[in-house]
Amino acid sequence: MSEQAANAPPLQSITVIDLGQIYNGSYATFLMAMAGARVIKVEPPGGEHLRRRASVGGAALPFAMLNSNKLSATLDLKTARGRELLHSMLRRADVVLENFAPGTMDRLGLGWGALKQVNPRLIYASGSGFGLSGPYRDYPAMDLTVQAMAGIMSITGFPDRPPVKAGPAICDFSGGVHLYGAVMTALFERSLTNRGRQVEVSMQEAVYASLSSNLGLFLGDDKAAPVRTGNRHGGLAESPYNVYATKDGYIAIICVGETHWKSLIHAMERPDLATDQRFTNLAQRVANIDAVDAIVGEFSARFDKEDLFQLLMKNRVPCAPVRDLNEVIHDPHMLARRALEWIDHPDLGKVPLPNSPMRYEGTEPLPIMPSRRLGQDNEKVYGEWLGLAADAVAQLQSDGVI
Repeated sequence: MSEQAANAPPLQSITVIDLGQIYNGSYATFLMAMAGARVIKVEPPGGEHLRRRASVGGAALPFAMLNSNKLSATLDLKTARGRELLHSMLRRADVVLENFAPGTMDRLGLGWGALKQVNPRLIYASGSGFGLSGPYRDYPAMDLTVQAMAGIMSITGFPDRPPVKAGPAICDFSGGVHLYGAVMTALFERSLTNRGRQVEVSMQEAVYASLSSNLGLFLGDDKAAPVRTGNRHGGLAESPYNVYATKDGYIAIICVGETHWKSLIHAMERPDLATDQRFTNLAQRVANIDAVDAIVGEFSARFDKEDLFQLLMKNRVPCAPVRDLNEVIHDPHMLARRALEWIDHPDLGKVPLPNSPMRYEGTEPLPIMPSRRLGQDNEKVYGEWLGLAADAVAQLQSDGVI
């Protein structure tokens, strides 16, 4: 094998037809695109929902973040000719991915039962809020509603206040990551069997494991424990574990085990705490969690957050300054690793876009190619790739099929 082939991105031979929308499906296919797959984003003639949100201030950036390195084609799947064209595409493709409401593709005659007849080697991936079966199947599934149903909101916030949603769209993106994993697993199986299969991921199921600390507290011996623990450990099993005020912001500090605690009391210049019976082990510190937080909070309030961060890092205490979004998008570490890149986008100007978090030894992260305008690659997809004549492509456009 040549060095060039050895260093090629791992999915360079894979073609994906991306019917994804909003975040869930689009992030799964973004990861595929950044691993080298040819991803053809197929949207209805008016564009998918996230693209249409661009009329609202700030909503254009998410589309750009999730659709780098994809081709853009339009196709009306409600027309017979549109469905025929999709069949032609899928005969050449390895993966088709969608996250429509369950049953939508079946009603169009494009469900797995029909498409496996078109291409038995096809991997058919479905993302949904609650799965393709079960009593919740047809419930509306947005990140907010899934957070509510999955228990995320019930454990987020402070015990004396109402539940709140998690800030980021964790259900959408956790579902997208799991859907990527399901597709890769099915592609591996196909390499052994030469057969495709349908895979599906429910957003609700994808986030359940993340409740582990909170479930441990809820199902434990202390039935009076609060469901919401604020910035403390979800299972109230670590102390200190909190966000503490500084002179100019906040810092997160956690001590896992005795070594970290000893390092912290050394940094605080409080050797007396080493023999204080309230803090001699983790169980005692958790039992006296309010006292621990008061002592650490009094200490942190004497510093600027960056100075305190450097002091605690010098003493190897796990911590991090709480940074705002402006600090995050200029993160020197993310920029050095090319995990984040400032790109000149043709529609949005200079914007910070993510690369894939997945790295492959010997292969550099792919350059970020800005998201395409709606249908920008129709000629390339239907003409060059499918092989339709120029007048046939023009007729498809004239007929409103693309």
